[in-house]
Amino acid sequence: MAQADPADRDRLIVALDVPSVDAAEAMIARLGDSVGFYKIGYQLAYAGGLPLVEKLARAGKKVFVDLKLHDIGNTVARGVESLSSLGATFLTVHAYPQTMKAAVEARGTSGPKILAVTVLTSYDDRDLVDAGYALGVRDLVEARARQAQAIGVDGLVCSPEEAGHLRSLIGPDMTLVTPGIRPAGTAAGDQKRIMTPGKAIAAGASYLVVGRPVMEAADPKQAADAIVAEIAAAK
Repeated sequence: MAQADPADRDRLIVALDVPSVDAAEAMIARLGDSVGFYKIGYQLAYAGGLPLVEKLARAGKKVFVDLKLHDIGNTVARGVESLSSLGATFLTVHAYPQTMKAAVEARGTSGPKILAVTVLTSYDDRDLVDAGYALGVRDLVEARARQAQAIGVDGLVCSPEEAGHLRSLIGPDMTLVTPGIRPAGTAAGDQKRIMTPGKAIAAGASYLVVGRPVMEAADPKQAADAIVAEIAAAK
């Protein structure tokens, strides 16, 4: 397979959802130049993975720290300040107005771009009712997107199903990062709002977060290359 365009390659964010730094580093080595952007979430961060953010950044990789911060404003701000020194490209917070405002103010001009998580891709309308929300997924995502844009958040994390609608709503400047990506023929797992890589890019997604379809593939490098090729073809 021909060498991927770096711009296409970096639109794939591989989720390092593994239990140890050793396992993460082994996968990074296995993927090599096929992947230039990684996500570090709860599992790896709580297993001592935050220093890996700095290591990857020094190696020229981009890192998405997905901790979905949400607390009182002061606590969120201090957390963002601490994480800003690691060199991450993206940092997530939950899309509550006070939380977003605190994160944006604490980030300043040199911190990571703040992404607001609208509604988790494992949720559907019934789940929101069970959680006490009056709005369904589409309406809640739209409301939170408008609030995020007004506050100055850099981008949104949303289902690929919402990407097209949000892109038309918020315009071209905000970043849209979409988990819930499943190449054709792979299992949905615990995701409820999913889409193939090509369709997500065509819908307006800026970046795709892919975990199990790469991490659990027989040949992860080949799986990553195939997704990047689909991204390139969908532009």
